[in-house]
Amino acid sequence: MSTTSPDLTSDRIALAPPGRRPRTFEQQNRRLKWLMLGPALTFVGLMIVFPLLFTLNLSLTDAFGAVNSGRRYLGLQNFTDALGDTRRFWPALGRTAIFTIGAVVLETVLGLAIAMLMRRAFTGARIVRTILMVPLLATPVAIGILWLLILDPTNGIANHLLEGVGLPRQEFLGSVSQSLGVLMLLDVWQWTPMMTILLLAGLSTLPEEPEEAALVDGANAWQRFRFVVLPMLSTTLFTALILRAVDALKTFDILYATKGAGGGSDFEVETLNVYAYGLTFDYQEYGLAAAVLVLFTLLIIGVVLALRARSGRTSS
Repeated sequence: MSTTSPDLTSDRIALAPPGRRPRTFEQQNRRLKWLMLGPALTFVGLMIVFPLLFTLNLSLTDAFGAVNSGRRYLGLQNFTDALGDTRRFWPALGRTAIFTIGAVVLETVLGLAIAMLMRRAFTGARIVRTILMVPLLATPVAIGILWLLILDPTNGIANHLLEGVGLPRQEFLGSVSQSLGVLMLLDVWQWTPMMTILLLAGLSTLPEEPEEAALVDGANAWQRFRFVVLPMLSTTLFTALILRAVDALKTFDILYATKGAGGGSDFEVETLNVYAYGLTFDYQEYGLAAAVLVLFTLLIIGVVLALRARSGRTSS
């Protein structure tokens, strides 16, 4: 008596809906991944999209005094008023650009230099890296208060040290002309370690063979760095540059903690962030403040796109 084994393949095909091929394991795994990520992605999307839409809607109104009070739509009037404000908006935009460019350039140059020095193993490397992390451990507000005490024109230790070496006392944060430069240097002090860590991580992944070949060919240290190390590090360098530039554009805590509302008596450190904060909480001009924030967001997007385009041209 002969028996025939069941055709398992035909059974599986028969169980599949008519006109539809059975899903493979990879397809089922991909579908499960999106099902698991769906709630989190939806929540994050709502948390990003809703504030953006609310701010954009608010920027088109004459909201004043209270966000929920009755308001009427003005169209693009708030944007026109902001762009026409040569007393506060454009100077604040200029200070934002000066602060961001100056701080990021110094942090990148110093971070890369320190990373190159720490690239090779040496005695005490772990201790140096731990000390390097110290400025990143405190909040910007705490950093601002600490440096306010150090740079106090009367009792601060900085002026005592300057007098000790025969240099004149300085006003530092008490000076209208010096405040922005001093705060730029404080930002460099706090965030250069982050750039160093990012670039050091990039350097640790580079192959050693190209640099060794250049050394054999007679290239000096500068030539090996310029023509071998720097091109290989370009992707990491531009990624770190984008991250730090966007973060520097949004700097607010240390400016407000050291100079207060308005960025000082003569608005000497008032950036777009500080300007928008003042419009919102000091003057309660919510519609105009929202328009400034929309313009500020467009500025950040423009900077990111410009840096990405620059990175693409360099890598190609």
